[in-house]
Parts: sequence; structure tokens; C-alpha cells
Amino acid sequence: MTERQVNRYAIILCGGSGTRLWPLSRTLRPKQLLALNGEQTLLQQTATRLLAHVNATNLFTVTHEDHKFEVKGQLAEVAPVAISNVLAEPCARNTLPAIAWAVHQIHTKDPNAMIGVFASDHSIDNEAAFLQAWATAELAAQDDYLVLLGIKPHEPATGYGYIKPSQTLSYSGALPIHQVAQFVEKPNAEKATQFVRDGYLWNSGMFVFKASTFMKMLQQFQPEMAKKISSMTEESFLETYTNFPNLSMDYGLAEKLTQHADKVAVVPVDMAWSDLGSWDSIYQRHQKDADNNVMHGEVFAQDTTNSLLWSQTSLLATAGLDNVVVIQTADATLICDRSRTEEIKTLVARVKAHKPELTEIHQTAHRPWGTYTVLEEGANFKIKRIVVNSGAKLSMQMHKHRSEHWVVVSGEATVTNGDMEFTLQANQSTYISKTHKHRLENKGSEPLAIIEVQCGDYVGEDDIVRFDDKYGRVS
Repeated sequence: MTERQVNRYAIILCGGSGTRLWPLSRTLRPKQLLALNGEQTLLQQTATRLLAHVNATNLFTVTHEDHKFEVKGQLAEVAPVAISNVLAEPCARNTLPAIAWAVHQIHTKDPNAMIGVFASDHSIDNEAAFLQAWATAELAAQDDYLVLLGIKPHEPATGYGYIKPSQTLSYSGALPIHQVAQFVEKPNAEKATQFVRDGYLWNSGMFVFKASTFMKMLQQFQPEMAKKISSMTEESFLETYTNFPNLSMDYGLAEKLTQHADKVAVVPVDMAWSDLGSWDSIYQRHQKDADNNVMHGEVFAQDTTNSLLWSQTSLLATAGLDNVVVIQTADATLICDRSRTEEIKTLVARVKAHKPELTEIHQTAHRPWGTYTVLEEGANFKIKRIVVNSGAKLSMQMHKHRSEHWVVVSGEATVTNGDMEFTLQANQSTYISKTHKHRLENKGSEPLAIIEVQCGDYVGEDDIVRFDDKYGRVS
């Protein structure tokens, strides 16, 4: 199989809330949008890794509507052309509807396209082994197999599903390809130990297949979804997608194939992989100091060992601790035993019941144009620090219930206020009346920072009417 014979595509699944990495990961800024093991975010690392095997024009990303603009902004830094292929779900419906939607987009223009599907929040240290496994999987995919990448386990982990491989298929790839005998849900420790001993593989959730093969399989095992996907229009999209069943790719398609056909295969690969699904997995992926600690941010550790100490804001100091995780953000701090990080999902559910805002958004919120940080808020006022990136601008907008006072802290602001446009330097200010159309823009080469004081009978984020927006967020 040569490059000329294959038109490759890749689909990045960029959904999920990442509750097990709270308080750093929140609903509106989940783990795939965070930099957890390097300078780039996990999404950017994934896109960069895939671009070694696929053209940027053939890179598709499926995300949630709430994350669309942040995803586009991050992709623009590594693959600008790929932002035109960002698909935004109106609601989460698990992996099968997301994959089916993206595959249908590709299949419409290229039925024989070779497609790889990958999560946006995984870590892979041995990228050469990953690319080798992907290329090997394409050999069987050419013969209409649905092919998975199975991870060779290095421990009897209970947090992953397992794949039982069977006979080896006769392909001359760099790695062996096996038929899949069985998919197994996350096991207990005893079963996991047995699975590792018997040669089972971790299920990474990575798939390779031809577009036409997938659509045929979808029609066979999920005919109603296939019909709706194929007939979905722009007008019917919201209602159709919302009514899709909540189905994973494994349960809704792959497992059914193993029960009724023999066209499911797996490529075993050892590529130093992790789904970064817990704070302990983050600890395992980072370099340790002399006391076996991983430290991020401004941290002073005294008589502290075997711990993950992570501060996003102010100084974090510890003394006399061992085997703990301490995660400090501006509005929440997590402290737990490192061996119990899998319980955080339950803890977050309790936090959400009493303080839902602490599970949804950070004090600093990210927008396509930059960030804003809520410094203080009361019944009829809110104080923000707003940072606008170089070359970026907010929408032309107005507010029905509040007025705003802007003070430039650094940089140069181009302000539209009603019919006027003017420039403000550091230490200069302006006043935006309630119901006035206005816009803030940074035409300079450095970030623009302002302090905004909102006053009114309502200062919620939904009091905004947009008239023009370069990011498509028109009301």
C-alpha cells in the first residue's frame, strides 16, 4: 500500500468533561484543552502527532458546542487549515454518533478514504511506534476490517477495557495483526491480572477503517442511526442529533461485529501510552525530583515525598507529607491520597451538587480572543481583568442591564463606543453606557489588559447581544 493508493483522514474526538482531573479540569475547560505534560495542550499534541501521517486538510475534530471556539483557537496554532473541519455537537451522545457524523462528512466526498479515529486527551511517548501501528492497521482496513490499536499492558490495570486477540492474520506489516475474539469491560484486580497473563491488550479506543466499510457496518448494526446520519440536513441537525442514542463505538458497533462477523482486528503496540485519566497517571508521566515528587508552579516542599504538588496560582507549601496529590487553583484546592485518585469523580459529583460553578468554569475563562478573570462580584457589580490577544477583537455587542467602565492596564485598546472609535493607552479609561453598541480590539503586537467594572441590576454572562463577530457568535 503506497501513499498514492491511500487518501488518509484522521478524526479527533475532543469531548468529555475530564472530572477525574478536577479542579484543574472543568466542564467548560476539560483536560484535553489543558497543558498537562508539556507546553502544548493535549489537543495540540494529538493534532501535531497525527499531522505526521495525514494532511492538515484531512484532519477532522468533533467537539462540544461549548468548546468549539477554544478548540478552533488551539488548532489554529498548530494546523490553521484544520479549523474549517471542526464539528460541534449540540449535546454529548458518546463516541459512536460523533464518529458516525464525521465519517459521513468524509464518506460523502471520498467513500474509499482511510480513516483513523483518536482521542484528543491521550499521551504517547513513542510516536514512531504509534505511526508504525497506524500504518500497519491500514493493511487490514484495506480489506474491510475494523482495526483497533491495542496497548500491550505493563500492569494489571483496572481502569481500562481489554481486548482478547485470537489468530494472527497474514499481513506483512511491521507489526502483527490479530483477529479480535472478545471485548471485556473494565475488570477487577484479580481478572486484570489474569488478562495480562493471558496476553490480553488494553483497549485504547483508537480505530482505523475505510469510510465505506464503516458506513456499511453502521447500516447493518445501527440502521436507524445510519439512516438519520445520511438524511440529516442543516435544518434538522439539532433535533436529529439530540435524539441519537447514547452509544459508544465499542458497544454500538465493535462488540456487535465480534458477535456476528470476523472483520474486527487489533494491532498490538507498545508506545508508552496513557489516557491521563487520573492525577496519579499525571504523576507517573512526569519527571521526579530527588524526593520522588512532581512539582508544577511555585511550590516549596519540606520533608515531602512521592507526591504530586501542582499550583496554578499562588505559593503552595507542604511539610511532612507522603504519597499525596495537592492541586491548587484560584478557587478550589484538592488534597487526596495518591492511591485514591480514582475516587475523585465521586467527590466532584458531591461538589457539583453544592457548588456547581466550581465544576463548570474557572475564575479565568478562555475565549477565542483571549481570557477574562472575575476578580470580585456582588449583587449589582462585577470586576474583571480582561486580556485580549494581539490582533484579536471582541464582538460588536450591547448589554440591556449593565454599564461598563474600562481602564487600560497595559497595551493599546481600540474602542468602539456607539458611533465613535478611539484609542486608549495605559492608565486611560472610558465608560460604556447600558444599551450602547461597543467593541474592544487589540491592534497592537502585545497583549492588551484592561480592568472592567460592570454595574447594573443584572451582571450575568448571558446579558449580551452580539451584532458582529469574527468567530461566528452572532446572537
